[in-house]
Amino acid sequence: MSLLRADAFISPLEIERAVNRSLEEDLGRAGDITSIATVPEDASGRAVVVARQAGVIAGLPLVAAAFQRLSPAIALEPHARDGAVIAAGTKLMTIAGNARAILGAERTALNYLGHLSGIATATATFVKRIAHTKARVVCTRKTTPGLRALEKYAVRCGGGYNHRFGLDDAILIKDNHIAVAGGIKAVLGRAKQAAGHLVKIEIEVDSLDQLEEVLAVGIADVVLIDNFDLAAMRKAVALVAGRVVIEASGGIALDTAAAIAETGVDYLSSGALTHSVTNLDVGLDIEM
Repeated sequence: MSLLRADAFISPLEIERAVNRSLEEDLGRAGDITSIATVPEDASGRAVVVARQAGVIAGLPLVAAAFQRLSPAIALEPHARDGAVIAAGTKLMTIAGNARAILGAERTALNYLGHLSGIATATATFVKRIAHTKARVVCTRKTTPGLRALEKYAVRCGGGYNHRFGLDDAILIKDNHIAVAGGIKAVLGRAKQAAGHLVKIEIEVDSLDQLEEVLAVGIADVVLIDNFDLAAMRKAVALVAGRVVIEASGGIALDTAAAIAETGVDYLSSGALTHSVTNLDVGLDIEM
């Protein structure tokens, strides 16, 4: 069974780098001195990874990589895959092999699984809240340093979509860019000259007057309406009339999402999907 959600994006090299980095952090210079002192070198163990609360799972490939990094001979039996909606008490994976390796990789595996499943669960709740509209929810760059690719993968596992991964894969012109470049017409002109044919140009506006100016220039592919109230959002949708994609942003949370989506915008971007989530409660139980 593949552990990855089929329509989500994550490089196996990213998984390997993340797991190696976290194991190095945890094992330090001397390794797991508690297990070395108390568990015989050749002892075998059997354990099960369990979801202690209901939610949406993300991070099982990192669980597998963590255990197999410390002992390639460890046997893994998955019972779920990323993106699965699970009930409390669901067994996610059975692990059998060297007991020291199981104990040494336990915290790294559970840290990733709990954190990423928390993101996937929060995203799924958000998606459900706006499911009656055409809008999609996307994440932002407000991610944990070093974990962006993993956290954006978890958003996909929860049914959300990804915004740009970094400053290098899309042009997003914000208010400070406009100020430095000398106005909307100037900044869009420079962006158009520099952008490759596959690079989208998005520009942030904070008023309907700015939106009208952007539409008059006619270069932008996406307009980000930042911190508009609901009435202004509806006016923006009517003004655009399908000519460009509209993304709503600015403090969007679960309790405001439905009303915003109902204005007719195309996307809601929310940093809360990654920066304000609670871990899903997961655990590892030894079955000797």
